[in-house]
Amino acid sequence: MESIKDTINNVIKDLQEQRKKASDKNSPEKIFKKNLSKKELAHVKFNYFRKGVLGVKVDSSSWLYYLSLQKEAFLDKLRGNLKEIKDIHFSIGDVVSQNEKNKSKTR
Repeated sequence: MESIKDTINNVIKDLQEQRKKASDKNSPEKIFKKNLSKKELAHVKFNYFRKGVLGVKVDSSSWLYYLSLQKEAFLDKLRGNLKEIKDIHFSIGDVVSQNEKNKSKTR
């Protein structure tokens, strides 16, 4: 017979795994990326999600302008999947992933 301590630990472990799977499916980053084209994805990088605000880095001012024009459409799509999203903040910054940086250093 399993002890109460082991049973509680197993239940907590299962709950944590279920929560992680649920949050992975409904993460703001994944939902945002689903709504972008491949071309758009090449120019953006998810930065943060705090207090309902999704922060996205964009690689140039032209892409910042382009995505800002489509901001309301993005918000409508995102709110359909994740009610906590209040706003999107686009900013110009580095969008190269760490893997790509490492590859360019080795060349």
